[in-house]
Amino acid sequence: AAATHLPCIPYNVPGRTGVNMTNETTVRLAVIYANIVGIKEASGNLGQIAKIIEAAPDGFRVWSGNDEDTFGIVAMGGYGVISVASHLVGLQIKDMINSLGSGELGEAAAIHRELMPLIDVLFCVTNPIPIKVALNGLGLHVGGFRLPLCEPEEATTQRIMEEVKKHEIDL
Repeated sequence: AAATHLPCIPYNVPGRTGVNMTNETTVRLAVIYANIVGIKEASGNLGQIAKIIEAAPDGFRVWSGNDEDTFGIVAMGGYGVISVASHLVGLQIKDMINSLGSGELGEAAAIHRELMPLIDVLFCVTNPIPIKVALNGLGLHVGGFRLPLCEPEEATTQRIMEEVKKHEIDL
């Protein structure tokens, strides 16, 4: 952040890095560096995320980094999601977030519950393998995989595509 004037969004993803960036660290960075404008939070720790939302400077945004956590994070005052599932159902995720913003909790919850089986299958193996399988399977050629990622087993591909076919794809 000190090396640029551009806006920065740290990504807290302990599942990939093995280290959690605490809420205290996130808030401290937001105070020190005005160009750290938000965080992509994928810790899965809603208590920690609530503390960030509560303590961060005005205008600091918290994006969900886990599709399954978006409903809870936005309901607590988070800004939105940097999403995998939105590559397939972005308009539905937008509708869920807008419903939360307009106080339509029941509608937002229904959308969230409807999307959960798709979200679950999109994380059945290491990301981005499932979303690439889904997009390629729908005829949107997004390419193959870079090592160490590789094609999933045929049963996994079938499981992904069977679930994708159950949903309205709104590309």
